[in-house]
Order: sequence, then C-alpha cells, then structure tokens
Amino acid sequence: MISTVNKLKKTGMVLRPMVSFSAGASGAPTMVKYRNYQTLTVNYRHRGILSRYSPLNRSVPFQNPALHQTRNIGFLVGRILKGALKIRYLLIGGAVGGGISLQRSYEEWRNSLPDSKWLKDLFPSSEKVDSFRGSLMELSSKFRDSLENLDIDPRLKVFGDRKISELRAWFDSRLEDAIQAAEEEGKVTAQGINSGLKLFYLAVDSVSDVIPPVVKAEAFVTATGAEKHEEERKKTENMQQKIDKMQEELMKVQLKYQKELEKLERDNKELRKQLLLRGNSGSANRKIKKSLIDMYSEVLDELCDYDVGYSTHDHLPRVVVVGDQSSGKTSVLEMIAQARIFPRGAGEMMTRAPVKVTLSEGPYHIAQFKDSSREFDLSKESDLSDLRKEVELRMLNSVKHGKTVSSEVISMTVKGPGLQRMVLVDLPGIISTQTTEMESGTREAIRQMTQTYMSNPNAIILCIQDGAVDAERSNVTDLVAQMDPQGKRTIFVLTKVDLAEENLTKPDRIRKILSGKLFPMRALGYFAVVTGRGNKDDSIATIKQYEEHFFSTSKLFNREGLVPSTQVTTKNLSLAVSECFWKMVRETVEQQADAFKATRFNLETEWKNNFPRLRELDRNELFEKARGEILDEVVNLSLVSPKEWEEALMKKLWEKVATYVFENLYLPAAQSDTSGSFNTKIDIRLKQWADQQLPRKSVECAWETLKEEFGRLVEKAKLSKDHDNIFDQLKAAVVDESMRKHQWEDKAAEVLRVIQLNTLEDRSVHDKQQWDSAVQFVERSVIEKLEVTEANLNNLVGPSRTQQWLRWTNATPEQKQHASVKNELERLLFAERNHPPTLSYEELTAARRNLQTNGVDVDNEFIRQTWHHVYRRHFLRKSLSRAYECRKGFWMYHQGLENEQVVDCNDVVLFWRIQQMLKVTANALRQQIMNREARRFEKEIKEVLEVYSQDRDKKEQLLTGRRVQLAEELKRVRQIQEKLEEFIKSLNAEK
Repeated sequence: MISTVNKLKKTGMVLRPMVSFSAGASGAPTMVKYRNYQTLTVNYRHRGILSRYSPLNRSVPFQNPALHQTRNIGFLVGRILKGALKIRYLLIGGAVGGGISLQRSYEEWRNSLPDSKWLKDLFPSSEKVDSFRGSLMELSSKFRDSLENLDIDPRLKVFGDRKISELRAWFDSRLEDAIQAAEEEGKVTAQGINSGLKLFYLAVDSVSDVIPPVVKAEAFVTATGAEKHEEERKKTENMQQKIDKMQEELMKVQLKYQKELEKLERDNKELRKQLLLRGNSGSANRKIKKSLIDMYSEVLDELCDYDVGYSTHDHLPRVVVVGDQSSGKTSVLEMIAQARIFPRGAGEMMTRAPVKVTLSEGPYHIAQFKDSSREFDLSKESDLSDLRKEVELRMLNSVKHGKTVSSEVISMTVKGPGLQRMVLVDLPGIISTQTTEMESGTREAIRQMTQTYMSNPNAIILCIQDGAVDAERSNVTDLVAQMDPQGKRTIFVLTKVDLAEENLTKPDRIRKILSGKLFPMRALGYFAVVTGRGNKDDSIATIKQYEEHFFSTSKLFNREGLVPSTQVTTKNLSLAVSECFWKMVRETVEQQADAFKATRFNLETEWKNNFPRLRELDRNELFEKARGEILDEVVNLSLVSPKEWEEALMKKLWEKVATYVFENLYLPAAQSDTSGSFNTKIDIRLKQWADQQLPRKSVECAWETLKEEFGRLVEKAKLSKDHDNIFDQLKAAVVDESMRKHQWEDKAAEVLRVIQLNTLEDRSVHDKQQWDSAVQFVERSVIEKLEVTEANLNNLVGPSRTQQWLRWTNATPEQKQHASVKNELERLLFAERNHPPTLSYEELTAARRNLQTNGVDVDNEFIRQTWHHVYRRHFLRKSLSRAYECRKGFWMYHQGLENEQVVDCNDVVLFWRIQQMLKVTANALRQQIMNREARRFEKEIKEVLEVYSQDRDKKEQLLTGRRVQLAEELKRVRQIQEKLEEFIKSLNAEK
C-alpha cells in the first residue's frame, strides 16, 4: 500500500487519509480501525516532445529512391486520365451537334406536312364536351336514385346486347372497306373522313335508340350493385355464424335432455320391476310370459356386457352378418325384418357399431330398443323415420375419442307377423381403402371386430357378396374362408343379381358363384336375392314385388334354370337362416349352461376363501353404501363447535397473513424515529391492506379451513373399526370435485372488508387482560419468527463446532465463508445496536477489507445475503426483549403517558389491533360457514354423487380391487346361468 502511494505522489497526485469515528459506550468518540483513502486532486502535465525524425528537426532533405520511383508512376497515371477526359469532351460535342441537326431535320419534315386545321371544324368544342359530360353525370345520378329497386327484363338486355354486336360488326366491316379503298387510291380525302365520322355517329344514334335506359345506366349501377353484394355477403356470413352458434347450443341442450330422459327411463324401468314383483307376490296368474326368442335375446345381452367387462368366452349362437362395405348387408337384414329400420348413405359408412336385432313373431309390427320403453310402429313412416334417426344417433354416441367405429353393441327387438325368430348382428362393412376422414387403424379395427364375432364356433356366418362387382374385388370371402374353412356354419348370399344380369357377359359365372366353385370358401347354402331397385324411398312391399317379378321373368334364373327356386328370394333365405339358427341353439345351449355353472362354482369358492365375512356387493351397491357414509360425514360438520371453528380459522388466517405483517407492516414501521411516525405508517399500511388483500385472503383461509375440517372428519372415520378402505379413493375424488366446484359467496368479501376496516381503526386497548393477551401474542409471534430465522441462519453458515463433533458433519467452503461474514456483521451490530436495516457502501467496503485480511474474499452481494438473516435475528431479539419489558406498561399506556415511557410499546398496540381483527374475522367466517357454506357444500357433494352414480366408467375407476371384480363377476354369472336355465326349460317344453 505504501509503495502504491509513493508512486502516485511521483505522478503529482495528492492523497489525504480518511478516518471514520463512532461514539463509544461513554459517548466519547473512538477511532475505528477501518481506513480509506480519498483522492483530492490529480494534476496531469502534458509535454510536447519533438521526435528526431520530425521534418522540423531535419536540416537536409530526406532522400529515398523508392519514393522517387513512386512519384514517376503517379505522373504517368495523371497523363492517361487527361487523355481520357479529352475523349469525353469530343463525345459530348458530337452528341450536341447531332441533336441540333436532328431537330432541324424534324422541323423541315413537319413543315412539309399538309395543313390539318380543317379537322377542328369536324370535332366539337371543349365547351360542348364539358356540357355533354355534365349531362351524363346528371343522368347517372338520376338513374342511381331511381333504379335501385328496378328489375331488368333479361330478354330486353339480351336483345340490346345482340343489337350492339351486330352494329359493331357492321361498322367494322364498313371501316375496313373505306381504309382499303383509301389505300388503293393512295390518299385519304377530307370527304372520306367526314363520311366515316357520319357513319360512326349514325351507329351511335341507332344504338342509343335500341338500348333501353336500363341498359345505358347499367354502368352506373354496377358500383352500387357491388356494394350491395358485399353487404349481402357479410349479412350471410353473420347469419351463418349465428346459425352455427345456435346449433351448438341446441346440441348441448339435446345432450342434456337426453341424459335426463335416460335417467327417467332407468327409474321407470326400476319402478316397473318393483310393480311386477309386487304383482307376482299377489297373484301368480298375472305373470307375463316371455317368448322364447326374447328370453334368448336377454341371455345374449347379459353375455355381451359380461364379455366386454371380463373377456369371458361367449359361444352361444347368433347370426353374424358380414360383407364388404355397400355390398347390401343392411338391406338383406331389412328384408328379413320386413322394415326399413337402418339409416342409409350414398357411398359412405353408415354402420359404425354392431347392431343386434332380435326378430320374433307378434300381432303388430313394432321395434323397441333394449334400454328404452318406446315402441316404434313400423307401419307408420313417421315412426320409421324416428327409428332411423335414433339408430344413427346411438351409433354416433357410441363412437368416442375420435374413433370411426365402436364395439359397443346397439340392441333392439323387432316384432311382427310372419317374422322368423332369430338373432342377427349387423357389423360394419369391411373396407379395402382407409380414407383421410377415418381414424388411423379403422380398417384393422373392422377386420378385428369381424374376426372376433366369427371366431365363435357356434355363430352362423351370413356372408354377403355384391353380385354387381367383380368377384376378384371381394374381401369378405377370404376372411370367411379363414374363420370357417369347412363351411359348416356359413350361408352365402349374392345380392344385386338384377344388376349382375344386366352387366354380366358370361352367365356361367353366376352359376359358378352359386354352386360354390368360384370363391375359395365353402358354405352350407348359396342364395341369390334382390334387395332394391336403387331407390331408397321404396317400401319393403315394393321391393318384394320387384324381387318376385325379377326372379319369375329372369332369363338366367327362370328360363335357363341356373339355380333351384329354393335358393332365390329373401323369404327362402330367412327360412333357411332361422332353421339353421335354432338347430345350432338346441345343440349348444346346454353346453354353455354347464360352462357357466362351473364358472359360478369356481367364483363362489374363491369368495368364500378370501372374503368369508363380507357380503357380495357389486359396484352399484358399494357406491350407494359409500354415498351414505359421505353424507353422514357432511352432517358431522354441523357438530363442530363454534369455538373449534374460530380457533381453526384464527390459526389458518394468521398463517396466511403473518409474513405480510412482519415484512410489510412491522419491520418497515419499526425503523421510525418517533412514536407518531410509527403509528402513521401503520395506519396507512393497515388501511391499504384491509381495502385490497385482506378480505380475499380471509375467504381463501375459510375455504381451506372448511376443506381441512372435512378431511379431518374423514380421517377420523378411517380410525373406526368398521371402516372399509375400498371407499377411500371414491370419497377423496368426491370431496376434491366438490371443493373444486364450490365458490364462496361474492358478498362475503365485502362484508369482511367493512368489519376489518372498523376493527383495525381502533387503537385503544381497553383493559389489562387485553394488554396481557396482546403481549403474549407478540411474544408467540416473534418467537416463531425467531426460530425460523435461526434455522435459516444455521443452514446458511453450517453446523457449529459442537454439532460437527456430535453429528460428524463438516461445513462446506461456502458455509464457512457465510460464517466468517456473520461474525464480522455481528461485531458491527454490537458496535451500533440501533443500526438501520441496510448496510452503507462504506460499511460494505470495510467489511470486505476485514474479511480479505482474514483470507475470505467475497463480493458485496454475498455480504448482503448474510446480512439479511443476521439483521433479522437482531431485530427479532430486540422486539422480544421490548415485549418482555412492556408486560408492566399498561398503566402508563392507560394514563396516556406512552411518550414518557422508557420502553416504546407501540408494537404491542399494533399486534393487539391485528389480534382483534383476527378474532372478528374468525367469528364472521364461522357464521358464514355454519349458516350458508356448509349447506351449499353438502348440496354440491350430492350433485357430484348423483353425477358419479350415472357414470359407469367413473365407478370402475374409483371402486377397484379383486373384491369388487369378483362380486361383479359373480353377480353377472348368476344372472346368466339363471336366464340360461329358464330358457332351456322353455326350449325343452316347446319340443
């Protein structure tokens, strides 16, 4: 340091030492060992030094051969540039002279031309042109106002256009003849030009006589028409947007009411079931007897749901209708059902989900869905239209998550006179090409679904082939050949044979198809049918008449006798399929019943071994039991005492606002010099806080307290010996969903704001008990903050020496640096007990130098980071000490002598005001919870439970475990076995 000072002195820099003093304990100034140096003046002297190479110091010219050679090259370049400039002057002079001669030649040529002043007499003057233009503008304005709503006769416009084109062609021909004649003569006379102009004027006059005023004004109306067109386009776009918005709202309302209708239908079904049970208990004669096919259809419905849930093999017979897309599958099924019951599309996929149709004989031709009580009268076109719309809607609803096809089965029953009893399943058509509108994997999904249904060894495959397309384009025949290579359960149907007869050049090809020699597959029987004439509005009766007429008059099927008469028409096909179906049912149904009996025995054995003391409750029964327990726990909220509510609310609210009170209120105001300044800052900040943040924080605190109290009741219920942990996941989901939907009343925050403002404005502590309570509140709050600050500081500086010995831990290098900085800052605070919360630049510099002396090199930010925790601990210790001293200060405060006290107790008054605000707020929030919010919360829980009760997927997600699965499977297997036994009993009785 001394050497640096000497160097600076040599350069003319004058230095003065700066010594800082501070007051000691006795009040006398003492010198601190921190030293700093300040620069007072700096004088720089600049001296002009002449180089010995400067031209001013040279007496003899400096001779350099290289420089002389460079100068010669420069002179040569100058001469070349001078010659180039001379050439430029010559070029410019030549151009100017040529221009003058060219101008003189042009003047001579122009003077030699003949005089054309006589043309001025032929053309109108500028005044006439202006008047004519003004009349045209006036005419346009008149027509713009008068012809806005005028409709132009298209015939008149066409006539005018045709007349103009004729006159234009006539004028062009005459003008060409005149020009040609003038060229032959070698000159154009004024008389010829005059006659040509007269012809032009005559043509214009004739056009004016022919064209109506509407056509003349058309040019002026064009702009107005374009503006109207733009306005109409904008109106159309706005109207389309409104229509789209209304359609979206209509769809939402429709879905909402559809859910309500489904709920009502389920309730109605349950009520009918109860009524039937009561009626059966009263009289056995009132029991409704079901038909055999209806009983079998119910078994298939049960098996369908059972198979979806548990992947159990279902080997009961049904007729599976398969074929390529647009091959006529749905039309064949409609002919068998004798009703147009399915939606139709031109070349697009309409069947998106399996449709199970149960056909049975009845006095009336009706259709009904499995989960609906409405009966559609198939003899009325209005009911048929509604049925098709319902089928299409159910298909769209079954397709979820952006998929194109669904495996969800749509089950319906069709009854009517003369219908053959059977169960048919219509599957989506097999496609060879997947379009961009379909989801990826649609083709494979359809093939997989078709293979799954055909893999049932007892399923009858009704293979539909389009006779109007080439046999080589068939996809379904190869698939059927793979699933039933022997053809023991396949019936082949050739559709659209009327079109095949028209287009086929080789009739023998149809003979090969129907005899089973063309396709690689085998079948029990081959049939040819006609399912329509290409008109979707044709009725079934019309199609049947057309089919009978075709086969009776067909050259291929009647005259040449390609196939027997028993292999044509949908009537013969229906009889054959029904006979094959019932034959398969009688052969296999008892085997299926025995398989389910064995399955039931295995499941019951597993339940007895694993859950011997529990009832077999399925998901619906478990959900109802959980619903009761949740509602009981909601009722227990009313049993919480007001004292418990207020204590919990005060604790939660203080946790929310404690940080704000210390950081934004207490700590900044404590730096004030006087008591008045402290109270002024506190009053301003308290009012701002109560106006903006405090009411909202209070509502959040109440909401969290309500959730915690309800969670505490739930956890308390788990400790009881009757608790069933299978409901825990469901209860947690219901509570979370209810809390997410719960919104506190809007007016609650405004009410709290008024109460809190009034409470915080009161600064008078009324009695000694309140003073002691406020002092205790200060002590508890400061001690809590002090413990947190001590923990943060210990983490910052690392373990002490004692902790290092006891816990066998060492401090990191960074922690050691923090510890050194902490010791240095503690010495600074010891020297100045009332130090402000920030360090000055001089103090930072002095601390860095002292640390560098001890071998610790840190920056200012590092020191400030440690200072924050050190000063926080110092401030809290002072506050705690002052709180201890204020325990006996109530008498001075009550006498109004707080300014004369040795110890300042303004912080006690501050915390008393906050404590009173907490009590009043907790009381108001407790009343809101007990009077309003608890009931609203109970209502929201009931709504959530009602929604979950209708959501099967949600139940499967929240009620899990082997116990639930086993109970579900047991219930389903028992129902299937009972229905199968009932069906077998009725089937044997029919024999």
